[in-house]
Amino acid sequence: MKVTIRSWATPLVTGALLISAVTGVLLFFKFEQGLVKPVHEWLGWLLVAGVALHVVANWKAFTGYFSKKLAMSIIGLCAVVTVVSVMPFLGNDEHENGKRVARASAKALETSSIETVALVAKQSPGELIARLKNDGVTVNAPSETIAEIAAANGKKAPELLGTLIGKPAEGDGDEDDH
Repeated sequence: MKVTIRSWATPLVTGALLISAVTGVLLFFKFEQGLVKPVHEWLGWLLVAGVALHVVANWKAFTGYFSKKLAMSIIGLCAVVTVVSVMPFLGNDEHENGKRVARASAKALETSSIETVALVAKQSPGELIARLKNDGVTVNAPSETIAEIAAANGKKAPELLGTLIGKPAEGDGDEDDH
């Protein structure tokens, strides 16, 4: 028996679809124990490869679908869903939105003065300046921005911001708030 793409592309697609379908349903229901998630993500590539080989092996039949109205409607609808699904502004992933908000907030604080950051950190500008000085960072004035202070001291602004906001001041009593 001669081995052709067609002889193993369809079994590959079938097996990969089985893996993808089962693990996808489990993920839908938030069952992520064991290897479910990595198997779904990584072995999904088998499905992509199998489908590509299946299309190549059945090219003539595949291109025949482009002359049928129903087939083109289904393919077009799936293409629209694909395009819409990758548009970041349409998602409601709270985790991703939270990360976006956190990054934007950090960027805003990096371009703010020590005085402004002190308001956010609920400390005095003097306390924040003292913290930075304890870490060997020179601050010329409370009106300097975190980015200016970082640049003048050969540091990165996120690093300094983390020093000021990322960890509580000594003895501020917030240990019980967790």
